[in-house]
Amino acid sequence: MRSSLSALLMIACGTQAAFGQAAPAERPAPRFEQLEAEMGAANAAPGPRTVPAKVVPVPDTTSPQFRAAVAAPYRVPAWNANPPDAAAWKALVDRLAAAGAATLPALREKLGVTSEAAVIGGVKAFVIQPRQMPEANRNRLLLHIHGGGYVYNPGESGTLEAILMAGLGGYKVISVDYRMPPDAPYPAAMDDATAVWRAMLTMQKPQNMAVFGTSTGGGMTLALMLRAKAEGLALPAAIGLGTPWSDMTETGDSYRTNEWLDNVLVSYSGYLTPAAKLYAAGRDLKDPQLSPIYGDFAGLPPAILITGTRDLFLSNTVRTHRKLRAAGIEASLQVFEGMSHAQYLFTPDAPETKEVFGEMARFFDGHLGR
Repeated sequence: MRSSLSALLMIACGTQAAFGQAAPAERPAPRFEQLEAEMGAANAAPGPRTVPAKVVPVPDTTSPQFRAAVAAPYRVPAWNANPPDAAAWKALVDRLAAAGAATLPALREKLGVTSEAAVIGGVKAFVIQPRQMPEANRNRLLLHIHGGGYVYNPGESGTLEAILMAGLGGYKVISVDYRMPPDAPYPAAMDDATAVWRAMLTMQKPQNMAVFGTSTGGGMTLALMLRAKAEGLALPAAIGLGTPWSDMTETGDSYRTNEWLDNVLVSYSGYLTPAAKLYAAGRDLKDPQLSPIYGDFAGLPPAILITGTRDLFLSNTVRTHRKLRAAGIEASLQVFEGMSHAQYLFTPDAPETKEVFGEMARFFDGHLGR
């Protein structure tokens, strides 16, 4: 039976897992000679690639702790949620948020982290920090923007990643509790993130700060950099982009190659499509404040990007990395074996999760002043 902590970790990015179901038995594979002939004929002309139906095994190249997450069934009830109206959306979001928030005290205690509600720049936020701050980080400050498809993880439930960064990375973190649809579609979330960043510039030198987030939080981090640049605000010394939702238009190879393989997001046609429409509220999805991949990356801070081989957003992350490099920006791309979307948030004891936050902390340490 899952612990309450495990239940929380299945809710990150707005969905909840249903572990413990029996895995389907693997079907015998056709003989290679048969597949060679069939696939050769099917792919003899230029065009879309035809591949055989197949069962993809759980890789034995991940840690035992992480392998359970890789093997888990699709996450219910929300990977394919499409509530019929605003009231139903809010009921689902509130139910998942309550379940997530209830488990956070145990995680904070385990990692030696404190959390305090605050209002910063007129916006609700949480200040999260280790009880014992490393000397090197005493004058450093991070802004965290949570994930959840612009609809999930309001309030304390959105602080999971900030807690992991504070506990595993040793940083003081401000996590912004930005407004979300259906009550507050775009630009409310970006207005809130910008207001908090503007206020943080009065608290600490920009060269001592970084901004990070996963999924929606990664996309919003990029959008915030574009907006801050346009408004003449100082930029941070570095940014952390966890599998960023940098393109809302369902453009990219892995939207097809990893569809039904990623056991977190599963398919863009699940909740992501209605969530994107709910947030955009009729705005062009190629607007760089919605899909920052279409913006100008010149002058952005050095970036670290995290993704996995099974991530539906693998192409989002790779395309963002290539665009940063094309703009002359230092960018480190970290790809993890067997990992679906943002799966490092679900297994705090796994070596992979510690590696992710270790890599990000080292990247920040190499770029932030003291």
